[in-house]
Amino acid sequence: MTVPKFLLGDHSEYGDAIFVIHTEFPRFIIDLTKDEIQWFEEFDKQDEAELATETENAIKEATAFYDAEIAKYEDG
Repeated sequence: MTVPKFLLGDHSEYGDAIFVIHTEFPRFIIDLTKDEIQWFEEFDKQDEAELATETENAIKEATAFYDAEIAKYEDG
């Protein structure tokens, strides 16, 4: 099965949340309304510098993905 790099997530108990799931390494879920990230990976101290850069890039990519998906719904 091929899985997209990003998926939108929804849950009725979190009505205001905007979840984007990143399925590639480093895997995480971000709530764009709070900029909170839940990681599915474990990192050691040596990875922290790289993780900071990767996190910034991943948040930008997740936000761009969400904006593009919403634009498709609005245009559709």
